[in-house]
Amino acid sequence: MHTSTLIKIRGYHLDLYGHVNNARYLEFLEEARWEFLEKQADLAQFMSSGLGLAVVNININYRRGAYMNELIDIQTSLSRIGGKSAVMKQVIYLQGTDKLVADAEITFVITDMKTQKAVALEGELLAQLQAWQNPLV
Repeated sequence: MHTSTLIKIRGYHLDLYGHVNNARYLEFLEEARWEFLEKQADLAQFMSSGLGLAVVNININYRRGAYMNELIDIQTSLSRIGGKSAVMKQVIYLQGTDKLVADAEITFVITDMKTQKAVALEGELLAQLQAWQNPLV
């Protein structure tokens, strides 16, 4: 399963060169990940379970500038699940086109909020993550 998040590029997203500043993509990607999670899970229940999510690695490839008033479409999916970590794939297109703006892989762990340590992705937790999984091509 994947979600699509639209974001309109505003003037405050731009740098002195007139395109989206590279650091802003972290915010755009996070917004899309939250939307993905809201559609997949009961976040209130998850947060009250004593578990949390922690990003441990982000790799972004910038492919094309994004400019004021353009709409970008961020497609987010859970692409891989390991023993203690999982990877979300995010692809940003100029809305309505095949023009690739950026793509990213975000590795995260699920942590025990008391110990602040990653928990094993097994049992019911693994089954839930597997239900979300559908890699973007």
